[in-house]
Amino acid sequence: MNLINCPKCGKLFNKNFRDVCNNCYQQLEKDYERCVAHLRLHKGMDIQQLSDEMEISIKQITKWIREGRISLMNAPNMSYPCEACGTLIREGHICDSCKKRLNRDLKNVSSTGILQHNPDDKGKGAYQIGNHLNDRK
Repeated sequence: MNLINCPKCGKLFNKNFRDVCNNCYQQLEKDYERCVAHLRLHKGMDIQQLSDEMEISIKQITKWIREGRISLMNAPNMSYPCEACGTLIREGHICDSCKKRLNRDLKNVSSTGILQHNPDDKGKGAYQIGNHLNDRK
């Protein structure tokens, strides 16, 4: 058995398919239904307004959006925070500026030789951090 404490209520439960106990899961489902019904009536809401009016965390609403349970198609003002900087986005996990910054940083790191491709790992895309500290001595 995989017994853990529910992160919401602290109750001990058998974690099989869910991250929360059955009671908390049922409450989350009720919150989800309320949230979706409210959003259908008020299509122009943004995530902050929805969170405030439904008393549901932005984190939980974002989770439902990323799971595809809340569609942004008919909610023109609905967006959720970028995982890196918090800028509001409508798709993916990070905004375009964070993607560009990560790509730029990756290019900078690979050009300095810190990342070295291992040719023995064909097709795996594996990289190893070079021992660049020893090279500085």
